[in-house]
Amino acid sequence: MSDSTGSRARHVAIIMDGNGRWAKRRGLPRALGHRRGVEAVRKLVRAVEPLGIDCLTLYAFSSENWKRPEDEIDHLMGLLRRFIETDLPEFIANDVRLKIIGDYHALAPDIVESIEDAIERTAAGKRILAVALNYGSQQEIVRAAALAAQEGEVTEASLARHLYTHDLPPLDLLIRTSGEVRLSNFLLWQAAYAEMVFTEVLWPDYTPEHLRTALDDFAARERRFGGR
Repeated sequence: MSDSTGSRARHVAIIMDGNGRWAKRRGLPRALGHRRGVEAVRKLVRAVEPLGIDCLTLYAFSSENWKRPEDEIDHLMGLLRRFIETDLPEFIANDVRLKIIGDYHALAPDIVESIEDAIERTAAGKRILAVALNYGSQQEIVRAAALAAQEGEVTEASLARHLYTHDLPPLDLLIRTSGEVRLSNFLLWQAAYAEMVFTEVLWPDYTPEHLRTALDDFAARERRFGGR
């Protein structure tokens, strides 16, 4: 099976990488790099509708990120709290539905409460912002396979039904910033036939124009899905 060029990327996922390096290159605290990274998220979320994206999935905090220094984790959790509180009205006004993928219930109780409130209040949104929190793709696949086995035979279809992303459009395009060329345990199952773009741009410098360029690149590719 193949698809002609000029197709639209409905579901775009981004590994947001480079906050620490952005700060280091400027002689600034690492925490400031994370704050600037949040600003980049805001700009991109506002561009989702103009760019024609139905679902934007962002890798915000992996299950491996718990290995980072405690003060950095505390700062990241504080940024998450403020992001939800500050941006929730904008999500609602702009018809954006928040979805969380990953085991977010392992986060602090007040964050879990804020997340669930935001999910409920944005449930009617037509465009989706999916945020990966305490997420690891290998763990997701193991979890999905175990749930599928409880129901009977484990097949591609039964496993897919139990992925965190089961209600999202198929992943079309996966982007990673900062020059790293690896998936880092992110959407391994979902990325099976996704197109990929790796850019040297550090995440705090990533703009809607960079995303537009990636979408134009995607539209110019011929997707074969294993066919000829």
